[in-house]
Amino acid sequence: MYAKVYIPFRGYYSTPFARWQGSLQNDNSITLGAVTAKRWLATKNYDPEMIDYVVFGKTVGQPNSFYSSTWAGGMLGAEKVSAVHISQACSTSTTCLNLAAMSVETGSLGLVFCLMTDRCSNAPHTVWPNPFGPGGEVISENWMMDNFNADPWVGFPMVKTAENVAASVEGITKEHCDEIALLRYEQYQQALANDREFQKRYMFPVEYKVSRRKTGILEADEGIRPRTKESLASLKPFLPNGVHSSGVQTHPADGNCAFIVTTKEKAQELSADKNIEIQVVSYGFTRVDKGYMAAAPVPAAENTLKNAGLDLKEMKAIKTHNPFAANDAYMCKKMNLKPEDLNNYGSSMIFGHPQAPTAGRCIIEMIEELVILGGGYGLFVGCAAGDTGAGLIVKVTDRSK
Repeated sequence: MYAKVYIPFRGYYSTPFARWQGSLQNDNSITLGAVTAKRWLATKNYDPEMIDYVVFGKTVGQPNSFYSSTWAGGMLGAEKVSAVHISQACSTSTTCLNLAAMSVETGSLGLVFCLMTDRCSNAPHTVWPNPFGPGGEVISENWMMDNFNADPWVGFPMVKTAENVAASVEGITKEHCDEIALLRYEQYQQALANDREFQKRYMFPVEYKVSRRKTGILEADEGIRPRTKESLASLKPFLPNGVHSSGVQTHPADGNCAFIVTTKEKAQELSADKNIEIQVVSYGFTRVDKGYMAAAPVPAAENTLKNAGLDLKEMKAIKTHNPFAANDAYMCKKMNLKPEDLNNYGSSMIFGHPQAPTAGRCIIEMIEELVILGGGYGLFVGCAAGDTGAGLIVKVTDRSK
């Protein structure tokens, strides 16, 4: 549990998320994230020299990853401070924020800049030496598809972990998963209402390379797939007797996001509204049985609530990273929730999953929802590769109310 850790109101941003092999496919995610963060800092009149440390999150390998954290810190303007690189698949943002929170809570750092970025497009195709192989033949790895299709610990694809969870409780059928996906798509439409009024509260346009001499600007999510009851019903499950089709799972994407994590006094100084206070309250994590990744959000949520000394009923907003419909279906059944209790304004199932920044964007949306609601507690929770899960609770207080 944290008592001294705060985020300035609007001291965060997320870019739009671009579809796989879409507008952001040509940019190194390290440079794109750093350059975007530098532009955002300038628009806020934030001096990068105020940063004591950079926590840099990235999961998908890029050229010069060896230097990724300090390189990114230098490019965004924090040239005189050190940095660390965190890679924890879907939990990367949550872990980055927790590491920053620990540093601020203990007083070892006063202001930490968390930058999370990834590009699933044009992912690495890696060749590894194999000196004991026949004729010294190499080992090759396709970062995206090989890892999505086979966890080396369990030996089968991620979608199978979701099917295992769906089969573990009664009532998670294909029809139920289709209903959840349709609801999440309808919730995402709320974020697009009134000329994307909700998304414009936090979304920062990203400049990208079209070619050597041409750049473009991405201002809104790219690659959103429309869902209807009929279209979802027509899609066949990936696995025999399964419940998950392509319409009820997320898609790989590209993007970045960032947070300032600091003390109460500094957060108020940097806040866009001095009346709004955002406190980081607690963090929790878990690892569930082998091959049951989609079940991990439940014990992760329970641990996060326990660490905060709070009850689920006290949460005014709940956000999940839900790569598969079974994630939310299982959580609702185990925690006595209704699907509509989660993910107002959409979720990663709909807007995509660039890995490192995914949870960060969900947390940003949860903060903005709490501000709209006049304050209160919010719980974010999500699964991650390796049958793990992590959660974060924040509290928003609006002193003008």
